[in-house]
Amino acid sequence: MIDILKSFLFAPILTETIQTNDVPLISVSDKLQEKLKRLGKKSIAIRQVDAGSTNDCEQEIAALENPIYDLNRFGIKTVASPRHADMLLVTGPVTPGMKEALVKAYEATPEPKIVVAVGDGAISGRISKNISGHNLCKVSECVPVDFEIPGNPPSPQEIMTRLLGVLKNV
Repeated sequence: MIDILKSFLFAPILTETIQTNDVPLISVSDKLQEKLKRLGKKSIAIRQVDAGSTNDCEQEIAALENPIYDLNRFGIKTVASPRHADMLLVTGPVTPGMKEALVKAYEATPEPKIVVAVGDGAISGRISKNISGHNLCKVSECVPVDFEIPGNPPSPQEIMTRLLGVLKNV
C-alpha cells in the first residue's frame, strides 16, 4: 500500500507541449484592437444561435473559450442576449421551429450587425452531404448572411482565424 502511494507522489509528471501557431494571430489581434479603438469599442460581442444543428459546431465554438484558443484575448466575447451582440454566429440548418426564433434574434441585434453562418449545415441547409431534412433550409433563406465558415464541423482554429478575418474586413 505504501509503495503504491509513493508511486503516485513521486512519479514524474508527463505533459505535452501544445503546438500553436500564434504569430499570425497576434498580428491580426493588434490590427483588430486598433480597428476597435477607431470604432470606439473595446470588444466585439458574439451571440451564437443553434438553428437546428447536430451540436458538432457548437462544441467547436465552445472550444474557443478554453485556454488554448482563448478568444477573449482578441477582444471577442460571447453574450447571452442578441440585444448585446454585434455578431450572430448561426449553426445548423434552420428547422421550422427555429425559423421564427432566428428571425427574432436577428431583429433584436442592434445595427450594425454581422451574421456568420458556421458549418456546412448552416450554409447548405442539409444535415450532411447525403442527408437532407424534410423542412430544413439555409440560414441565408431566413436572414441575410454576411460571411460563411465552411466545414463539417470547422475546427476551432479555423473558426477563430475566419472570425478574425471577418472582423478585419468589416
